Amino acid sequence: MSHTPGTGTRSGSLLGEVKDAVTPRATLLVLGVIALQLLFIASYVGALHDPRPRDVPFGVAAPQGAAERAVARLERLPGSPLDPRTVADAASARQQILDREIDGALILDPKGGTDTLLVASGGGTVLATTLEGIVGELEAAEGRPVRTVDVAPASAQDFDGLSSFYLVVGWCVGGYLCASILAISTGARPADPRRAAIRLIVMALVAIVGGLGGAVIVGPILGALPGSVVDLWGLGALITFAVGAATLALQGVFGIVGIGLAILLVVIAGNPSAGGAFPLPMLPPFWQAIGPWLPPGAGTWAARSIAYFKGNAETVSLLVLWAWAVAGTVITLLAAVLRRRRQETELPTQAG
Repeated sequence: MSHTPGTGTRSGSLLGEVKDAVTPRATLLVLGVIALQLLFIASYVGALHDPRPRDVPFGVAAPQGAAERAVARLERLPGSPLDPRTVADAASARQQILDREIDGALILDPKGGTDTLLVASGGGTVLATTLEGIVGELEAAEGRPVRTVDVAPASAQDFDGLSSFYLVVGWCVGGYLCASILAISTGARPADPRRAAIRLIVMALVAIVGGLGGAVIVGPILGALPGSVVDLWGLGALITFAVGAATLALQGVFGIVGIGLAILLVVIAGNPSAGGAFPLPMLPPFWQAIGPWLPPGAGTWAARSIAYFKGNAETVSLLVLWAWAVAGTVITLLAAVLRRRRQETELPTQAG
């Protein structure tokens, strides 16, 4: 059998290089990437593959007896799409929608004429359209005409009410990408509290610039969202910094793996549960539950409140974002302090 000189040497060298490259750490990182990939698929498809309304807060205004009968009829709808409750009158129903306490309301005409359905497409065009379908079918079955009034209409340039969601996604991406770049360029864990503080300052500056840029793009430049540019600027800066600080904190505790954990929280869990493509009442229970407590969900709710609901009902969402920002800042600095103390403790031991 013939043998080509040097073949065995080259093969052995190649195998050695492969063994050197496939370290236990690299193997774990690759397995982590595969896990994130599968979780991404499971999360997005699980949340968005079968949107249907579930217990949508819904008001009914009518004379006392008629209102109670209408509420009982709505409660018996298959699948419990609505969570109906009586409201005093049309003005009260309109105000509760603008306060984001309910998502729609049916105003029954006591004289048997045309009933009125109040919706707010600014809170999500898909949900408003779904309510039209449910109520329209129910009213048609009883032979009652109904007209729809949009009390907080989405902008004509805001297709399906998605602009606020994409705006928030952009701010979130800016936050964790900036934090990730800082980690890749100068090390995942800052060497001391001073460097951790510098990273947080850089993150704050990026948040201010990115927040302003996003607000100007969706407002004056594209006309996609109404509402105060200054308010959107403040919201954008808060979202970007909250996500960036949280990413820095995860990196400070877990090293480079923290970037993957940030993607898990913000992209995999946060985006599909944010109520963007489909408002929260149309998501499965798990995503409904976690969405408001993650930056994309809190940010999307607040952005829509600023754009279409005069800033109503945004307090809780802003507190959630501030909690992420403060917790991220504290953990980032604390992790750097503990790391520095560990290093100072190890130095005398190594010297001895």
